[in-house]
Amino acid sequence: MSTPTAERIKEVNEVYHDAAAASYDAKWGIDYGATGQTQVGEKIRKALGGLPDEPFGDALEIGAGTGYFTLNLLQAGVIERATATDISQGMLDALSGNAERLGLEVATVTAEAESLPFEDESFDLVFGHAVLHHIPDLRRGFSEFHRVLRPGGLIAFCGEPSRYGDLLAAVPKRTALLAAPLWRRLTGASKRDYHIEPHAKDHALEAVVDVHAFSPGSLAGFAREAGFDGVRVRGEELLASVHGWTMRTLESSAVPEEIPWGWKSFAFRSYLALQRLDRRLLEPHLPPQLFYNLLISARRA
Repeated sequence: MSTPTAERIKEVNEVYHDAAAASYDAKWGIDYGATGQTQVGEKIRKALGGLPDEPFGDALEIGAGTGYFTLNLLQAGVIERATATDISQGMLDALSGNAERLGLEVATVTAEAESLPFEDESFDLVFGHAVLHHIPDLRRGFSEFHRVLRPGGLIAFCGEPSRYGDLLAAVPKRTALLAAPLWRRLTGASKRDYHIEPHAKDHALEAVVDVHAFSPGSLAGFAREAGFDGVRVRGEELLASVHGWTMRTLESSAVPEEIPWGWKSFAFRSYLALQRLDRRLLEPHLPPQLFYNLLISARRA
């Protein structure tokens, strides 16, 4: 297969995420309560190396999706005013619906990361979660992040796949696929038939929307080339990622409505336990390239 063009990547990203928007929060177990606020706040804190005493005034999320980071950061008081961008209008519509239910105000703008429709020096924080690996031209993207930040403003991006971590993720996926028939018999769930699902074709698009996996050095290099100072890259989640990919692969093989609630509760609680273990024992001591997720922060001088 030929390498897709930047235009094709953006087109597929829009189609894929428009189709995924309605079921996205349920698929990933996204929470907008205390658990979600704690999870998101901890990720931003780790990326930045701590949080400032005062909230960020004007914050811009790149690839905001259904609002997981923006809405939880607003509720937690980490940011005061939020602008959410995404290439997918479907995702932004879902975000607006979530914001309305939570009583929050968020400006939404359909935009590409490489050409942001904002004035220079408009924001105090530019952030995102699991978005950089979707952007075809990261040099232009980081240049735009730098342009729209005020002097002293920060970027913080979380959940970006590392190259080695991406390879590691293949192991639990393959293992879980082999174990899936036995797991379905034990849980009483039926095999999922993608051929009869309305959006089955969208599963084939995943290989196009995920453009990059990063080494810590390459990710830091994009930030430095754009003019950022104080670039900081660290790893997040090793055991939790192995566990998470195992659980997701097993669950994706079954009809979602037939997966027992007890199993879902076990999967989530055990993930949180391994996440705490990673945070206390592994993340402070192991090099970032060993982890599935990378976090990056930097400052505009």
